[in-house]
Amino acid sequence: MPKNLLSRLPNDWRELLNPLNTNAEWLNLLNSISAKEELARNQFEQGVVPSFENVFKALSLTQVENIKVVILGQDPYHSPGLAQGLAFSIPESIRPGSREFPSSLRNISKALALEGFSPLTDGNLTRWANQGVLLLNATLTVQLGQANSHCEWGWQQFTDQLIKSLSEQITGIVWLLWGSYAYKKIDLINKSQNHLILSASHPSGLSVYKTKSPFISPGDTQSCGHFKQSNEWLLSHKKTPIAW
Repeated sequence: MPKNLLSRLPNDWRELLNPLNTNAEWLNLLNSISAKEELARNQFEQGVVPSFENVFKALSLTQVENIKVVILGQDPYHSPGLAQGLAFSIPESIRPGSREFPSSLRNISKALALEGFSPLTDGNLTRWANQGVLLLNATLTVQLGQANSHCEWGWQQFTDQLIKSLSEQITGIVWLLWGSYAYKKIDLINKSQNHLILSASHPSGLSVYKTKSPFISPGDTQSCGHFKQSNEWLLSHKKTPIAW
């Protein structure tokens, strides 16, 4: 595995992917990502988010052995000051109610309240990550102001393999697939490993109400129930529930 990518990949995640370390196609992919990262570091660092030290933040905060829940996102926030290496998460300095506070987090907070949990006091979801919630974006970097601009870098092949390996080697994980993009990853999840897979529409904007499985029902009367169902599943498998 290329040193500049390997050096930031936590040891436990490196071990999870270890069987691929002799696969030529896999090594070529990592070399390609590393070359693009290095180019961005040298020439466009101010325009690439999150910062390079936070590219693997989700993996650094949530160790493989501690994973209870996986929430999949598409790519980092592309507006200035938001991306911090965790899907859906933003710095706590950006307060709820401010114009910069993303609609996805507003709706997540609303869903929590509908399920009987406390609404978010801020958008920093590090506390979730520390409890075993992997907040993983399919693409780990983005150019400021250009949504999905690094989708061709190869990150998705990397994270697809990570999802596949994780679901094969670890049992009993709750997978929260919000939106059509996340739902496309369902075929990567090994169904024989006693996982709970829950899906709903994406929590952003008006998407929250769309599809036959809305994240929040029209009229804001009911949520998809994913936070409560996750904790019930964890308790039934003798695991500590998440303090959402």
